[in-house]
Amino acid sequence: MARFSSLRPFTFSLLLLTGLGASAADVPGSADLQILARYPQAEIVDYRERHVDERIYPQDSLRRIGGNLRMAAQIVVAGELTAITYLLPSTHSGIEAFTQGREALLERNAELLFWCEGRDCGSSSLWANSIFGKSMLYGPEGQQAYLLARLPDDADSLVALYGITRGNGRPYLHVERLAPDAPLGELLPTSATLLRQLRDSGELSLPRLGEPGPAWIDLLASVLRLDSSLRVSLAGQSAEGWRDALVAERIRATRLELEPSEADGLRIRLLR
Repeated sequence: MARFSSLRPFTFSLLLLTGLGASAADVPGSADLQILARYPQAEIVDYRERHVDERIYPQDSLRRIGGNLRMAAQIVVAGELTAITYLLPSTHSGIEAFTQGREALLERNAELLFWCEGRDCGSSSLWANSIFGKSMLYGPEGQQAYLLARLPDDADSLVALYGITRGNGRPYLHVERLAPDAPLGELLPTSATLLRQLRDSGELSLPRLGEPGPAWIDLLASVLRLDSSLRVSLAGQSAEGWRDALVAERIRATRLELEPSEADGLRIRLLR
């Protein structure tokens, strides 16, 4: 079973960019993930496959307090881990490759569990050394980006991306896929991640959501409280029930419009 701190369980996998095939400069024995095409002209500089009994994926910015690594929420899971570090062409940045990968994930209905960029991610040194165990990923905090996502498929795997451009200008993209030993169950994203996604793309597609449930009602209400100026539309078979539930959580009804739709799940669209 997966174990979680501050959040519940959750699922996922991935497909990404339309990049190039293997490079002659790749480390021996390495390969791209079948579910993830590489960024154009990138080279694999580190590649590892192994079973892990405990893999920690943060859902918070990283900091060290009293010598201990601290984060408000995390997912801890066991399974088969594949980790690939790409050196990118010098004319690109780690965040560029990260962004292209994130957008490709969302096109394939990925569910983002956590997404941060720049100083919002916390210490790059901790990401590089304490989370990924690769000092080459250390760089200026303003030049980093991280996400943890779940793309439902037969393997129900987790994917993490970390993009960084080092102080010497060398850009990297680190990719991990973890196929869990046991079903992940329900996993909730952070409210800040949903708000970032809503602002970035203009909508949230939540195909798993049917009738309103307490955990998601609390989460969506929290998203709307983070920015009291937001107005959104709700669409889906149970959209009216979601609106009523959010109003019961003291979200003003004038901020919530209904769109006619018989689609499964819930879609939230930002009203400009």
